[in-house]
Amino acid sequence: MDSPPSVKSRLAELGLELPKPFAAPPDLELPFDTVRVSGDHAYVAGHGPMDGSEILMRGKVGSDLTIEQAYEAARLTTLSILASLERALGELDRVTGWVKALGFVNCAPGFNVTPAAINGFSDLILELWGGAGRHARSAIGAAELPFDIPVEIEAIVEVR
Repeated sequence: MDSPPSVKSRLAELGLELPKPFAAPPDLELPFDTVRVSGDHAYVAGHGPMDGSEILMRGKVGSDLTIEQAYEAARLTTLSILASLERALGELDRVTGWVKALGFVNCAPGFNVTPAAINGFSDLILELWGGAGRHARSAIGAAELPFDIPVEIEAIVEVR
């Protein structure tokens, strides 16, 4: 029986590439791990739409950015999370399931459709992992996020 395609090959089929793993912006030290493995789980710290230390999108959703742009920011954030997971685990195929995600949206006053923004994360995870990508999730509006990023997402995954 053929094994299922790897996560990396599914990314390639979608025309997506992983960015450089998250790194602190210059002149800032972040004294925590971006991914912490404990037993059969990996805990992923909050990530934004980053390529290494380069911020790919900035602004408040509902004034500076549209919901479609916020959805794209969540997809870019997902790729940043995957790059950190790959660095920590050696390969993305060690992720056997997605347990929980917590998404924050940098909201302009009155913007309250935060789930639609974080769907950019959930939809991509489901595209890549299928049923194993199903997860519990919250999407919370915030007045500010670090470095004026539009979304920040953290996650808990099962690993082998």
